Amino acid sequence: MTIAYLNGIFKPIAEAKISPMDRGFLFGDGIYEVIPSYAGKLVGAKLHAERMNQGLAEIRIQATGAEYDWESIALGLIEKNKSAFEDTSIGVYIHVSRGADSKRFHAYPAGISPTVFAFAFQIPNPAPADRHLVKGLRVNTHEDLRWSRCHIKSTSLLGNVMHFQQSQDDGVNETILFNAKKELTEASVCNVFVIKDGVVATPPLNNQLLPGITRHILIESLVRDKKFTVQQRTIILDELFSADEIWITSSSKEVAPVIQIDGKPVGDGRVGAVWEEALTSYHSHKFSF
Repeated sequence: MTIAYLNGIFKPIAEAKISPMDRGFLFGDGIYEVIPSYAGKLVGAKLHAERMNQGLAEIRIQATGAEYDWESIALGLIEKNKSAFEDTSIGVYIHVSRGADSKRFHAYPAGISPTVFAFAFQIPNPAPADRHLVKGLRVNTHEDLRWSRCHIKSTSLLGNVMHFQQSQDDGVNETILFNAKKELTEASVCNVFVIKDGVVATPPLNNQLLPGITRHILIESLVRDKKFTVQQRTIILDELFSADEIWITSSSKEVAPVIQIDGKPVGDGRVGAVWEEALTSYHSHKFSF
């Protein structure tokens, strides 16, 4: 049985109980993070903690003190769950809601304590940086119908869930989203990169997309290694269909190549050489953030 963390206590996950009056359950009123680890080493722990704290501040949840040391919670869960998993690629999900109130009322209540829940789960092992050994992903596109504060990593994920379900219904891996101006935002659960003539481009950070930690580490890794020009700029939907390569990034996928979009091949329909070099850079630097 895996061990979870709830409000300062590590316990079997079956024993972790949360009130049905918790605002995370009633309203999706909370913030979450997913931190990957490999062989016990966290990827981007400080960046994840900073984003968690920024999100909590955005929605005015007070979470200060030793019980809100996200890195320690993550490392504790990894240590306590090592024997529960077949290998050492482990993700940690941390969920902070506003807490349980005595009534259901939309406004932020005073005088309640946040609920902190976390658990560990298996994630895929890192992909080899060899394009001949990796299967690319297939995606579709759709207008982004989520709310306009996607920079907040909120537990209110129904919009993302519906877009991701659309990809599942269509028999593909992901849905890449664009706004009313036909500008790329992100995918339902990932950030997106578009590569053309050796230039790596991704949409700039704003309220339409999440500031992904893998996105950040990948950009910084490519800049450090001076391998490619990296642009953070507006990307028009049509650019996807003339791209040499497309990648999607997330904490569990790392940097994943896309070989088909809306039924059409990306580039020559095979995993590209730029991806191979970019993943090598990412693997070289991912534990230094």
